[in-house]
Parts: sequence; structure tokens; C-alpha cells
Amino acid sequence: MKILLAVDGSKNSIDAVESLIEHADWYRDPPTVTLVHVHRPVPKIGGFGGPSKAALAKYYEEESAKCLGKANKLLDKAKIPHDIQMLVGDPAETICKAASDAKVDLICMGTRGLGGAANLVLGSVANRVLHSAKVPVLLVK
Repeated sequence: MKILLAVDGSKNSIDAVESLIEHADWYRDPPTVTLVHVHRPVPKIGGFGGPSKAALAKYYEEESAKCLGKANKLLDKAKIPHDIQMLVGDPAETICKAASDAKVDLICMGTRGLGGAANLVLGSVANRVLHSAKVPVLLVK
């Protein structure tokens, strides 16, 4: 089973990692995981050139590494094979595209645990992924 595990470094995303590890034996074959962090693009400020591409790439890499660190260590400790993707874009769209590109069987991610009405009003990455993904989505509270 190929699983895309989307994390943002929050407690809820770490809960999703721990849940996946705890339930890895649910799958017929040991899962292989693509651990993904999506950083929102830094907005461009009109009339200002902004940071260089190299500086921006370094920033994205450093921030993603912080968000992926604990999840990566937990998967290593559990001996679950995984690769890492550090992506930039709209989180929901990018997660769905990464899942499609990697031909995963499942997307697993945390959610803030807001009630259904709050999610409809506020929107959320998890809600958008749930409704846009072409594969099953497992949301962990």
C-alpha cells in the first residue's frame, strides 16, 4: 500500500503519523510512505524584487525540514519505508497533485478537529483534500 502522509509539524499531523505507525499492521503488505510537507508560497510584494531564488529555496527547505523532522524520526524508528517531498504551493491542491503523481492508494493527514459547521464556514486544507482527492483520505484527529 502506498500512502501519502501530509504533515505540517502540528500536533494533529504528528498524531496522524503515530496513528499510521500504530495501525501499519492493518495493511496486507507493509505500507510505503511518501512524507509530504507543503509550504505556502511567500507572497510577492509589489515593486520589490524580493529574495533571490536561492535564498527562497533555502528558506523553504529549512522550514519544511522543521515540519518534517519529528515525523521522519518516528517513521525511521518504526522502520516504515518512506521518502520525503518538500513542496511549495496551495497545500490542498499540491497534496492532491502529489498523491496523483505518486499514484498512492491513500492520503493520511491530521485535522484540527473543528466541527463540521466550522469547517464549512472556515474551510481547511483537510476539508479541501477530502473533497478534491481522487483516492481515499484518512483524517486523524
